[in-house]
Amino acid sequence: MNRQAQAAVLFLVGGAVLRASFTDLYLRYVKAGLRPLLLVAGIVLIFAAIATVWYELRQPRTSPENQPEREHDGRGHAHREPRISWLLVLPLFALILVAPPALGSYSATRTGTALQKPWGFPTLSAGDPLQLSVVDYAGRAVYDHGRSLGDRRIRVTGFVTVDRNGAPYLTRMVLNCCAADAQPVKIGLTGRIPPVMQPDSWLEVTGTYTTKQTKDPVNDGAIPFINISQARPVPTPHNQYEE
Repeated sequence: MNRQAQAAVLFLVGGAVLRASFTDLYLRYVKAGLRPLLLVAGIVLIFAAIATVWYELRQPRTSPENQPEREHDGRGHAHREPRISWLLVLPLFALILVAPPALGSYSATRTGTALQKPWGFPTLSAGDPLQLSVVDYAGRAVYDHGRSLGDRRIRVTGFVTVDRNGAPYLTRMVLNCCAADAQPVKIGLTGRIPPVMQPDSWLEVTGTYTTKQTKDPVNDGAIPFINISQARPVPTPHNQYEE
């Protein structure tokens, strides 16, 4: 690819990165805290494309006899750059035209729960019910044995996962950096479970801590339960991952 083509690809990549950064699309790829870095990367790519074009325009024109010779075959015919190199543009158009879905129940049922012991358990805020993330509730239920939760009503939101035995879980995929390292954290459901549990549907449940636990069949990780008193379907959130 010549310099002009390289500049065009750089400009398109930078524009695609900026477009994703200014919308919620970037949340399908990386965690929310990386948005400033994506904006900087997009701007740098666009400036690099502009600088490449400016550099090419400033280069003096050379006559055909002074131009460097291209590789010739045995009959004296010149070879151009391989056209297959333009296939590098296909992932770019995929980024622009196709928004991949966030990882859901298919990945969660094939990956063991990734719950890890937190560094500590900050004091919970006031409010009834108390809104907690799946990771926060699961960590307090397993590693703090529910001491910080007590009898408080807890509200948790996640997508439904159903294992091979038909047991339902409330799940969120957790990111360390990007979607490539996403792993699920699961909460078992007991109490007033809705009669119909559709995988990948989003559910907001309100309930209380229970000592009931089970083991993830994939990796034997601990899965705590929540005793549901209320449950209702909710729209898919803008950011489907937790950190």
